[in-house]
Amino acid sequence: MKILVINAGSSSLKYQLMDSDSGEVFAKGLCERIGIDGRLTHKVPGRDNVVADIAMPTHNEAIKAVIDVLLDPEKGVIKDAAEIDAIGHRVVHGATEFSESCLIDDACIAAIEKCIPLGPLHNPANLMGIRACQKIMPGKKNVAVFDTAFHMTMPEEAYIYAVPYEYYEKDGVRRYGFHGTSHNYVKDRALKMMGKTSAEGTRIVTCHLGNGSSLCAIKDGKSVDTTMGLGPLGGVPMGTRSGDLDPTVLDFIMNAHGYDMKEMMNIVNKKSGMLGISGVSSDFRDLSDAAEKGNARAALARKKFAYDVRKDIGAYAAAMGGLDAVVFTAGVGENDVDMRASIMEGLEFLGIRIDLEKNKLRGDEREISTPDSKVKVFVIPTNEELMIAMDTARLCK
Repeated sequence: MKILVINAGSSSLKYQLMDSDSGEVFAKGLCERIGIDGRLTHKVPGRDNVVADIAMPTHNEAIKAVIDVLLDPEKGVIKDAAEIDAIGHRVVHGATEFSESCLIDDACIAAIEKCIPLGPLHNPANLMGIRACQKIMPGKKNVAVFDTAFHMTMPEEAYIYAVPYEYYEKDGVRRYGFHGTSHNYVKDRALKMMGKTSAEGTRIVTCHLGNGSSLCAIKDGKSVDTTMGLGPLGGVPMGTRSGDLDPTVLDFIMNAHGYDMKEMMNIVNKKSGMLGISGVSSDFRDLSDAAEKGNARAALARKKFAYDVRKDIGAYAAAMGGLDAVVFTAGVGENDVDMRASIMEGLEFLGIRIDLEKNKLRGDEREISTPDSKVKVFVIPTNEELMIAMDTARLCK
């Protein structure tokens, strides 16, 4: 099936038209500066990129621009909008309302709206993309695929926070986790690379490492723990996000500098993590260059990241009672050779051995563990769009 995958942000919209069976991408692109002026970047394999300034006061105009360029006789890849079988939408927060993807109807939209307090930055934008598609392509089936759904299999001891239970009961305060579509995709690929026809009895840690990072403990093919929490701030430090913090740190800094909670949240969201420690950049490549030139804080930032990821891999091995595979994915996980090696260093007690020559790869799918390693280690490029397309096709057949 030809599926149009939509990932709508507040002022941007990413899209891919792809085959849900083969994974072939016919076209992809980005609408940006929605609500300001509007710009479309459209990419078709084997052709020159198309960049056009198009007025996009709302997401409606952005979706129309996407359909128009897909249908364009010279720039497009389809002759009729009827060739698009269905539309799959990334939705960030599904809370406990959604444990799997769903066909979008009025009840689904109402449930996504209900989750806005937990996903205030993302869910409203996701809904704008959904409503725009419904308006521009009436009658076309739409499917919502949730970042949080994969983690709804976590046991209560993993998702509950040690705060008064009433906040869980009344307000839904608990661990939800994110990047679920990515963790689910690379888990499936790892099982195939391990020659498994069933996930039963397997214990895998997937490491989605990028500007935003999370790890997931996957037992019998199901998420049993993950590092991100109520929101995407939890877990390991990231590009600009702090990761886990003693709450006393927030109180101390706010009192010392007279910040209110809004200012403090801006600091831990946008000024912390790798950027905060290094003072150089949130980009791991910049940190690597700076560390090689003798910048001690850049080197410290990378060491901190590797340390925390390594620690969580060990913790998840303990939580699952063993470990069969570790998977690296996303921008840093797929491309940072030295970071992967640093993370694995010190995990030999688990029976992990990596081949440093095999590890010298970027963006390719490969096993990098040695033949005698008791734990398989894989680098698997993530493909969240394909996972969304596959779920959309499954629900629309």
